[in-house]
Amino acid sequence: MQGMNFLFRLPLLSLCLASFPVAVSGGETTALFAEEDRLHTVLTAPLSQAYKQKSLEQRLYMDGKWSYKLDDGTTKRLELKIRTRGNFRRHNCTLPPLRLNFRKKALADTIYDGQNKLKMVSPCQAGDRYQQLIMVEYLSYRLFELLSDYHFKVRLVDVGYADTDQGLKPWSSTNFLIEDVKDMAGRYDLKEQKIEQPDRQNFDLGQSAIVELFQYMIGNTDYSTLLGANGDNCCHNARLLAEGESGKNLLPVAYDFDSTGLVNAPYALPPANLPIKRVRVRYFTGWCKQEHHYQAAIERFVERKDAALALFSESDLLDERTRKSTVGYLEDFYKVIENPKKVQKKILDRCRGEVIVDAADSA
Repeated sequence: MQGMNFLFRLPLLSLCLASFPVAVSGGETTALFAEEDRLHTVLTAPLSQAYKQKSLEQRLYMDGKWSYKLDDGTTKRLELKIRTRGNFRRHNCTLPPLRLNFRKKALADTIYDGQNKLKMVSPCQAGDRYQQLIMVEYLSYRLFELLSDYHFKVRLVDVGYADTDQGLKPWSSTNFLIEDVKDMAGRYDLKEQKIEQPDRQNFDLGQSAIVELFQYMIGNTDYSTLLGANGDNCCHNARLLAEGESGKNLLPVAYDFDSTGLVNAPYALPPANLPIKRVRVRYFTGWCKQEHHYQAAIERFVERKDAALALFSESDLLDERTRKSTVGYLEDFYKVIENPKKVQKKILDRCRGEVIVDAADSA
């Protein structure tokens, strides 16, 4: 585990729920994701056993403890179970991401109240380079939150790891937690739609344009709002929301950005069917729709350009090299969408399928 940050001392963390203002947008934001300050904890579990199971489709949950300090200096320990998660990263990372399965009844009066199973994203391998990739991916979620009305919330957490099997020496890293999809949908008074293969006509075309333009912005071709990975049901690195069980006016929500050009992970490759060889090269894969949907999305992105660039240029999470690289990559995107000829050539002319027309526009 050479190169990882040393095991940190846990600072005080107040658990008074009244101190966490809750943003309301339809439903309520859970306490865990209502704030943005970094959390600090220690995970004690048979980590070496969990990692050895990473290549198995059926993986056992391992018992562990999630510990942190209260504002009175005492330590709070929450029981949980862990197992490895993810698709590519689970099979290819030395330190694959984990799913945290808490005992929900034991979380009352803590900042984790209302949680159950949480996704935690962590560095794929030891070392500062991989830690920077996590910071960029975290900021990618924040960028999507800035640009899309529908998004997952994320929160940074410093984790010290203690392997009870003593197969791994203690180490630490900065990770981030991802809001549960049901909680995310609940903030908008919507429900996740589990559809085998949705019809393009049933999508909210404005939100679809925002998602597709965002994926182009960060250089992501590892997603689909229509198909799942490896022939699975919809969708790949996207969730669909709608009112009730209607399956109409589907609102796609993007997540999982590690294979993007913005993050630029050494293991990331574009799909073999695309005419690009590096993820750093942008290639638009959105579906054809009336041009005004893309124009509206472009206007939104341009209006929020300064805030988008500032997320990276002013971030103390990034080292100087990563900061320059990410800001330069985003500036190149804006050079495209602020130039009508480039928009036509690189975006509108590359859309896939027949043009979908809004029901309102076709009436």
